[in-house]
Amino acid sequence: MADTAARSMIRTQGRRAHASFGARPSGTRHPLVATAMVLPLAALLVVVFGGWDAVVTQASSVGVMLGR
Repeated sequence: MADTAARSMIRTQGRRAHASFGARPSGTRHPLVATAMVLPLAALLVVVFGGWDAVVTQASSVGVMLGR
């Protein structure tokens, strides 16, 4: 029983420390932050794999495969 209480107390302290830095609850991220994180990788992949034509072709193929 004491072990459970100790773990619970440690978990609560961790949440307080996390919240004090202005962090959001786990699993959430602002859409603009997510976009800013993905855009450099997306640009790199477009350059490496042949530009927008290849991206459009692949997206179209996936759309057809999904039945759209």
